[in-house]
Amino acid sequence: MASALLTRVRSGTALLVAHPARAVVVAFALVVLGGTALLALPVATEDGSATGFVTALFTATSAVCVTGLAVVDTGTYWSGFGEGVILALIQVGGFGIMTMASLLALLVSGRLRLRMQLTAQAETRSLGIGEVRRVLLGVAGTTLAVELAVGAALALRFRLGYGESPGRALYLGWFHAVSAFNNAGFGLHPDSLTRYAADAWVTLPVAVAVILGGIGFPVLLELLRHRHRGRTTGRRRLSLHTRLTLITTAVLLAAGTVLTCALEWSNPGTLGPHSVFGKVLNGFFHSVMSRTAGFNAVDVGALHASTLLMTCVLMFIGGGSAGTAGGIKVTTFAVLAAAMLAEVRGEPTSSVLGRRLAPHVLRQALTVALLGIGLVMAATLVLLTITREPLDAVLFEVVSAFATVGLSTGITADIPAAGQLLLVGLMFVGRLGPITLVSALALRERTRRYELPEERPVIG
Repeated sequence: MASALLTRVRSGTALLVAHPARAVVVAFALVVLGGTALLALPVATEDGSATGFVTALFTATSAVCVTGLAVVDTGTYWSGFGEGVILALIQVGGFGIMTMASLLALLVSGRLRLRMQLTAQAETRSLGIGEVRRVLLGVAGTTLAVELAVGAALALRFRLGYGESPGRALYLGWFHAVSAFNNAGFGLHPDSLTRYAADAWVTLPVAVAVILGGIGFPVLLELLRHRHRGRTTGRRRLSLHTRLTLITTAVLLAAGTVLTCALEWSNPGTLGPHSVFGKVLNGFFHSVMSRTAGFNAVDVGALHASTLLMTCVLMFIGGGSAGTAGGIKVTTFAVLAAAMLAEVRGEPTSSVLGRRLAPHVLRQALTVALLGIGLVMAATLVLLTITREPLDAVLFEVVSAFATVGLSTGITADIPAAGQLLLVGLMFVGRLGPITLVSALALRERTRRYELPEERPVIG
C-alpha cells in the first residue's frame, strides 16, 4: 500500500517536472486553497465571525489571480489580519508563486535545482535556463523599487493632503501601491478611488504603477538592461517583443483615453461634473485601469453602454506577457492585427516592425484569442441563465473576471453562489490559462514528415 502510494507520488512529481506549466497551475491552486482557509478564520473579519466558503474562496482567488473583484467590502469586512492575508496573496500572485519559491531558494541556498529553474522559466518567460537567476533577482528588485517609490508618494499625499495619521498613511500608501503594481485593484475604500478622482497626486502614481506592472517583467528588465548598455556602448536596440509591447500599449492607452472622454464627456454620473483637466485625467485613469488594474475613480455602473463595450475590448486585450496583467496580452492582439493587415494587402507572410512572424506564432495567437472569446461567451450565457442582470452588466463582469481586471458595475455581490463559483473559475483560467496554453502548444510542436493534399474551402 505504502509503496503504491509512493510510486504515485513519484509519478506525479515526474509529470510536473516534464510539464513545468502544470507545476505553476498546481502551485497557484494550493496557494488559493491556503488563502481560503486563512480568510475563513474568525480572526480575519472585523466582527470575529467565520466567513463562508464561497466568499473566502472568491476573495482568495481574486487576490492570488490579481483580479480585484470582491463580494464584500475589503476595508470594512476584513480585519487587519484579513487585509494582511489579502495583501500577501496579491504580492505572491502577482510576483508569481514559482518565481517567489525559486527566489527564496536562491536566497537561502544560493542555488536552484533544475525543477525550480524549469518552473520559474515557464512562469517568467525566461529565454533560457542560464538566465533564470538573473531574471529572478531583477524581478524582485524591480517589484520592490516600484512599490516602495509609489507607496512613499501615496503615503506622503495621504498624510499631507488628507490628514491621515503617519501609520495610517503608510498603510494606505503601501497597500494601494502593492495592489496597483500587481494590477490587483483591491482598495481599502468602499468607493475604490472615487474620492480621489480630482487628485492627480493620487491617481497618477497609481496609474504609473499599473502601467509598469502591466507591461511585463521581460520588458521592464530589458529596458533597464539596455539603459545601462546604452550608457556604456551607445547601442540601445530593443527586441521585437519589447518594441511591440510598448507601441501597442501606448496606442491602446491613447485610444482608451480619447474614447472614454468622447463617450463620457457630458455624462453627469461620470466625467460631466469635472473640469476639462479632470475629465482628461479620469479618462486616462479609466483607460489605464481597463488594462487589468481594477481601480475606478468614476462610477463604473454609471458608464454608458458604449463605454462599457469599449472597456470590455480593452480588458479582453489586457497587458504585457509575463507581468501582472491579464487578458490575451497586447502581443497577441498585435500579432493578429499584423496577420489581418497582411491578408488585406495580399502579402504571403505577416510582418511587424521589420520582422517576419513565424507561422506557429500566428497559430498560437489565434488559438489563445478564439479560446478566450469562446470561454467568455459560454460564461456569459450561463450567468444570463442563472441571474436576472442585463446583458451589458453580465458581459462586463465576465470579461473583467477572465481578464483579471476587477472592474465591476456593482453586481458581483448580487450574483448567486453558483455564478460566483463560475467567476472563480474564470479568474483562475484567466490568470494561468495563457501561460499553460502557450507552454503546452510549444511542447507539443513537432515536425510532420508529410503534407496532405491542399484544398481551399469558400471563406466569407
